[in-house]
Amino acid sequence: MKIKPLADRVVLKSVEIEEKSAGGIILAASAQEKPQVAEVVAVGPGGLVDGKEVKMYVKVGDKVIAGKYSGTEVKLGKEEYTIVRQSDILAVVTK
Repeated sequence: MKIKPLADRVVLKSVEIEEKSAGGIILAASAQEKPQVAEVVAVGPGGLVDGKEVKMYVKVGDKVIAGKYSGTEVKLGKEEYTIVRQSDILAVVTK
């Protein structure tokens, strides 16, 4: 199955985080925070949203930082995704 977002929505997949702390301590899954860095897997077409023209600035493959508790979590098969509005994306991560 594929997800095709509508309007100004973006589908994100969390980037795996390290299971160790900076000091080398292995963290249990329950002690880990929800990662804020995610990869864009699908982008809506933009267009007219709430009477305003929205241009999409992110593209598939971008690594982004989204609001910690923003969006709607969706599970398709074994994969988990978060669907957010483009305005919930705080930054694009570059090298």
